[in-house]
Amino acid sequence: MVDAGRLRVLVEVAHAGSIAAAATRMAFTPSALSQQLSKLERELGARLLDRGPGGVKLTAAGRVLVEHGERVLGELRAADEAVRAVLGAEPERLSIGAFPTAGQLLVPAALGEFRSRHPTVQLSLVDLEPPAGYGLVASRELDLLITHRYPGVALPKADGLQRVRLLDDPLLLALPAAHPLAGAAHVAFADLGGQEWICGGPGIADLITLERLARRAGVDVEVAFETHNYEVTLALLRAGLGMALLPASVFARADTTRVVARELADVRPARRVYVVLRRRPSALVSEVVELLRTVSESVRWPSGPR
Repeated sequence: MVDAGRLRVLVEVAHAGSIAAAATRMAFTPSALSQQLSKLERELGARLLDRGPGGVKLTAAGRVLVEHGERVLGELRAADEAVRAVLGAEPERLSIGAFPTAGQLLVPAALGEFRSRHPTVQLSLVDLEPPAGYGLVASRELDLLITHRYPGVALPKADGLQRVRLLDDPLLLALPAAHPLAGAAHVAFADLGGQEWICGGPGIADLITLERLARRAGVDVEVAFETHNYEVTLALLRAGLGMALLPASVFARADTTRVVARELADVRPARRVYVVLRRRPSALVSEVVELLRTVSESVRWPSGPR
């Protein structure tokens, strides 16, 4: 039988990305964690981690064990919470993971209202870029996760979890204000062949969507400026360089001077925003989800030239 303590070590290392980082989080020495992992590998007769100078990488066996381990640790934490509830103790904390634009647009209003209702509950927020975070919800390190999916990108597995759709975040064509197409009456994706694009690199969600739209329109795309940082993208656009597909939520808080945002005439791509939580959430988690839904319903997106 797998030792629960060693299983927790493996899960913590997988989440932290290195033995040293996990040791800091767990207040142990790296050598102590390495010994626990070695014992776990001997017990199972399988290598669970590939160790390298840049951190650790799970083997196929390690990935399977971590998936199960996240659920096991989640159930142990659920048992602890259930006993505390029977004893009349309100949960002391509520932790949320969110990608940065959701952290700006949705989270402050929802948590501000929650804090006014539950002033003694300790709140925490951590930035997580999709698809990260599902395992943290499964293991109950996070109570809920705000994440998204770009068109053409597969959703991660959500065993033991539920996904609740919050809103669709339209992808707008962002252009320098001086670009020849910025003042056109209609801009279709099919008109964008031969343009220089600002986009993430291979495997990044926005590039997957961009290439999918290009194939459908029968045009080629050239990524001249590779970045997945929206501030860098907007700075390049303000300097008159390239074009990009940007979520409308970016324009709600960012400096968009000398930048035009347009809806495409022939396609309406959007990234879908979800909140991920356990199938049997606590009353407080359900309350936060309802607050996020209320905030989401009030969002109004920009459209047309800006």
